[in-house]
Amino acid sequence: MDIKRARIVVVEDEKIMSTFILGSLRRLGILDLYAFEDGASALREIVKVKPDLILTDIHMQPVGGIELVRQLRSLSDNRISNIPVIFLSADSSASTVGEALPLGVSGYLVKPPNLTALAAKIEKALGR
Repeated sequence: MDIKRARIVVVEDEKIMSTFILGSLRRLGILDLYAFEDGASALREIVKVKPDLILTDIHMQPVGGIELVRQLRSLSDNRISNIPVIFLSADSSASTVGEALPLGVSGYLVKPPNLTALAAKIEKALGR
């Protein structure tokens, strides 16, 4: 899939970081974007939006990224439960990365993401 045609959900609770990530995606030519402030609101909408990719922060309230992915992976609809996910987090501790990667995610980037690294992770996640 051409990344410019991808439908991407961004889950980020910090407004400044959300604006930065959405701006970075637009610079990559990705325009079909949806933004949510926490995992609970994102999960409700993901089943409707059916994105090609989810970019999510890890530490959010009331539902963080790790719990979002756990809930997503437990859904019975394979089109939803198998959506590729890339974690974006300022937390690069071994314990957090160790908890996140076994969830079957397509990548983990430390915020703020470098545009080139972000594009490469997205392309890999989308099977390019």
